[in-house]
Amino acid sequence: MSLYAAIDLHSSNSVLAVIDGQGKPLLQCRRPNDLPRLLTDLAPYREELVGMAVESTYNWYWLVDGLMDHGYTVHLVHTAAIPQYDGLKHGDDHTDALHLAQLMRLGLLPEGYIYPREQRATRDLLRRRFALVRQAVRLMLSIQSSFSRSTGKQLSGNALRQLTPTRLVELFPDLATRYGVLIQFKLWLTLQDQIAALEQWIGKDIARPDLLMRLRSVPGIGPILGMTILLESGDIDRFASVGDYASYCRMVESVRLSNGKRKGHGNRKCGNRYLCWAYVEAANHAIRFDPLIRRWYDRKRARKHRVVAIKAVAHKLARACYHMLHEGTPFDPARAFG
Repeated sequence: MSLYAAIDLHSSNSVLAVIDGQGKPLLQCRRPNDLPRLLTDLAPYREELVGMAVESTYNWYWLVDGLMDHGYTVHLVHTAAIPQYDGLKHGDDHTDALHLAQLMRLGLLPEGYIYPREQRATRDLLRRRFALVRQAVRLMLSIQSSFSRSTGKQLSGNALRQLTPTRLVELFPDLATRYGVLIQFKLWLTLQDQIAALEQWIGKDIARPDLLMRLRSVPGIGPILGMTILLESGDIDRFASVGDYASYCRMVESVRLSNGKRKGHGNRKCGNRYLCWAYVEAANHAIRFDPLIRRWYDRKRARKHRVVAIKAVAHKLARACYHMLHEGTPFDPARAFG
């Protein structure tokens, strides 16, 4: 007899449900987030379990990896794509776990991608760099704002990078203001050092440097954007088509139409925000330094808003990178923007 299990995962506990082939519940329980305890509950059903559905929350690594290490077939649930059933009069964590198990039994479970653990930590490290850069930019803007309030003038980014304690005394004669700026300036310098060290670490840990070099041949894509695209894309074969990849990069319009009329929009945030950022950044750089891409952008810009035109260039770059990673071909400007 085939059995199906699902876990509704939370921060400190999980709800486990097991059903049979007819959808009858065999087990429903809430357990603390302790892998040995969950394995003990699953042990009586292990031989007949077809699969385990695990909700894709922020803390799924330990559970999915642990279950797979013990031989279970794990399906990571694409939480945002779960169809909601509003016919229930009462719903809770137990009904949610049963709902996941029922969807898997019916073959309707939307699944997410289980990123290989060998490169998962490196990808997450690059995401932490993204957060550190944001913090560094906030500190820079705060220092520039303090300078503008004190002098009525502007402090450029290049001038900020050349600041010294002696120069701070000259720029901020007020002792309290200077002290606050000095704290922020030291934090900013520390972040710059840590970001540089982190980038060096990630560069040494890239599993496919040949693919990284291929991506860097695309106009606008440097080492950081190349590593972001490579690590966030993962195994390119998981995308059935270039359209699926473009959608995952948030390059596809989210709209719902009926009889040619707009009836709303879909999930605009569905996809990978880091890939979206990387391709938009690459597009902004490419239109400044590549004449062919600039001409294509100008033609699009003549008919559309600037934001739409930039997103169109980013879409083109995303499709080009998909073919490069999937087919192993070099970047062809004429094919992408001819």
